Amino acid sequence: MIAQNSTVDLNASWQFKKSGSNPYYPAIVPGTIHTDLLNNKLIKDPFYSDNEKSLQWIENESWEYVGKFNCDNITLKNKHLELNFEGLDTYAKVFLNGQPILECNNMFRSWSVDVKPYLKAGENTLQIIFESAVKKGKADAAKLPYILPGDEKVFSRKAQYQYGWDWGPRFVTCGIYKPIKLNCWNDVNVISVNPIIKNISDSLADIVFIVETKSDTAISGRLNINTYRGEINNAKLQYNTNYPLNLEKGINVDTFRYSIRNPKLWNSNGLGEANLYGYDVNLRYNGLAINHYGTIGLRTLELIQEKDSVGQSFYFKLNGKPVFMKGANYIPQDNFVSRTTKLDYKKIIQMAKDANMNMLRVWGGGVYANDEFYKECDRNGILVWQDFMFACAMYPGDSAYVENLKQEITEQIKRLRSHPSLALWCGNNEVDEGWQNWGWQKQYKYSKKDSAKIWNDYQNLFHEVIPNIVNKYYPPLEGAGGGIYWPSSPSIGWGHKESLQQGDSHYWGVWWGNEPFETYTKKVGRFMSEYGFQAMPDINTFKTFCDSNELNLNSKSVKAHQKHPKGYETIQTYMERDYKIPKDFMQYNYVSQLLQRDGMKIAIEAHHRAKPYCMGTLYWQLNDCWPVTSWSAIDYNYKPKALYYETKKLFNDITISVKEEKNEYQIYIISDKLTELKGTLTVSIKNMKGHVLYTNKSTVIVSANESKVYFKINKSDMELFTKNEIYLSVEFIDSKGKLLTKHISYFVKPKALQLQVPEINIQFSKEKKCLLLSSKTFVKDLYLYSNDTNISFSDNYIDLEPNQIIEIKTNVGMELYKQIQYISLYDINH
Repeated sequence: MIAQNSTVDLNASWQFKKSGSNPYYPAIVPGTIHTDLLNNKLIKDPFYSDNEKSLQWIENESWEYVGKFNCDNITLKNKHLELNFEGLDTYAKVFLNGQPILECNNMFRSWSVDVKPYLKAGENTLQIIFESAVKKGKADAAKLPYILPGDEKVFSRKAQYQYGWDWGPRFVTCGIYKPIKLNCWNDVNVISVNPIIKNISDSLADIVFIVETKSDTAISGRLNINTYRGEINNAKLQYNTNYPLNLEKGINVDTFRYSIRNPKLWNSNGLGEANLYGYDVNLRYNGLAINHYGTIGLRTLELIQEKDSVGQSFYFKLNGKPVFMKGANYIPQDNFVSRTTKLDYKKIIQMAKDANMNMLRVWGGGVYANDEFYKECDRNGILVWQDFMFACAMYPGDSAYVENLKQEITEQIKRLRSHPSLALWCGNNEVDEGWQNWGWQKQYKYSKKDSAKIWNDYQNLFHEVIPNIVNKYYPPLEGAGGGIYWPSSPSIGWGHKESLQQGDSHYWGVWWGNEPFETYTKKVGRFMSEYGFQAMPDINTFKTFCDSNELNLNSKSVKAHQKHPKGYETIQTYMERDYKIPKDFMQYNYVSQLLQRDGMKIAIEAHHRAKPYCMGTLYWQLNDCWPVTSWSAIDYNYKPKALYYETKKLFNDITISVKEEKNEYQIYIISDKLTELKGTLTVSIKNMKGHVLYTNKSTVIVSANESKVYFKINKSDMELFTKNEIYLSVEFIDSKGKLLTKHISYFVKPKALQLQVPEINIQFSKEKKCLLLSSKTFVKDLYLYSNDTNISFSDNYIDLEPNQIIEIKTNVGMELYKQIQYISLYDINH
């Protein structure tokens, strides 16, 4: 048998120019206009210094791309030759050999055109003219009798963050940002295959394979479905089922029931293996064969919302078990998304997994992530809260816009619905909250008629159009849970008490409201899907966008890479509350990261302690799209901040948290494990030389999947101690003697701690290939760093107890470890 269909990549031999000018310059496809200009040295690095300001002219121009490709006579003999444009950003007119074949108006859609009538033997020319999205958006905005919040960007189905955000620059791009392919087929083309889980038991998984095809004529044949344990490249055939297939002329959507015996379930990170099954759908007719490959994870997932004495629950039940969601909000990894590689997606998801996360929220102001992102989430047990691409604005409701949107939503749901990682579809980010709480009606002076029209358009999009499409492509299932849709995140704004009693919550009283970090302990909702605090990026990341003589808070480069209007001012305000203010830029950078970590630690512990009332915590934000001072835990160059290292501990499946009450300190053990644990809880108060002033050991049985107080310290018992000279150390060791978790906390602010002179010893173990850290005195927040940007550490910003050895995995060798430098809080307090 031979495969009758083939695909040809058309990503080579491209040129570009500004419309109406000469000459052409080489272009890289996939790419963007900004990266092509940069590659040809026609502009300076957009990320360097304040170059952003001088590059705003690019968004107002039209740009022309021309590509050449050859077709031989064998290719031309195919009955169907379709050009598939996987992603054009955004307003594009496409010509093939001088003939217009397509007009595009949506960055989030793919486009397919039958070009057989236009192709010729030999060289063919593909021309794409991109119009200015800014000009197009402004022209559409001018047609309305009122102004929509969000200005011109809301009229374009385009990544909203490109227009600038409080953590990102304004680079409104255009270009061929995804591949172009020539699809050659005869008789039958497989459009899509979606395996949908119908029901799962311990002994059997029932699946429906939805196969969409396009056929030239009525055809009878066979369809084989093969499944494998693991992805196909690494697994052996496990099950095979053969079906009759009868296609009619045109579009066919056929369903095939399929079973897997003794299924291995897909689990989220921390709860077991993220088991995957590879599948091969093989269509055979008239001696020909067409194959389609993919993977499926077998799991059930439900969003539970039940009335209770306070309000209404909001939690996910995976494979029948309630799961506390631990993670962060994900934004695009680059302002120029075509630069993000498979390796980049793999790296960021691996870092999320290593930080013990089990959920990421794909934020609605960016882009629907690349297929590789979701594949990595599937492989690593990371659930995805998926926003549709709307954020912090109001959107049009005219028929053309809505129809365009319907195509986008349909395509994205069909593309992503079979991923086991896909947990929830959310209509938008902060659109409902913005309308209800941000004063837009007053700001834009809407009449009652205008307000009614704008709100009705919102209701139609997010409560009718989008959920109807979600429901259409998630057929009612027997026991696996269907498509989960949530209209807007958050459901209620953070200024209202109800926001903490039901739905998901974005709490921004800390940072935006300048409330102290301790407020987090009182503002705990049912599912905390946004909250955050800024910190500066790694010092080596600063050096990628500014000269060493500009490493100060008043330099143009440093200011240009802080997009919040009061960002550094807010950091300074909070820093003064808790820390002594360093004058040295390196030290200021270091303390900014400690400050962010401290705030997020208070929040995360408060959320986690409150389970099952609160069943999720997703901080803002995981990553950056350029080098910047922002809310991220991982900077643009994948350098972890102090928050990232702390996240590893806070999101462990067994953690200790200390809560201060009026008369006592309550010591919680929080377990996300599904079985109970027996072990020894040791509570100690020590001075900075490591002398034990108080200790208590007790045998405890830690309940499964629960947060509970296991010990209390009366404040009256603390009167003998000088609080700025002591710390609290709590350890939980299992019955086999393994340390499962450790917690160190303090009774005063960091600036008040009376720290001893550090006596730090760093050795390298050849045998264990790790650093061995020790000190004769207590060291708080020991930060290891190097001028070598490739050096990494498994842990950092470490509290080092006297006469204890801590092992830190590193990629540095014996010959380089002496290059490692360090700083600790002692250097700030003295």
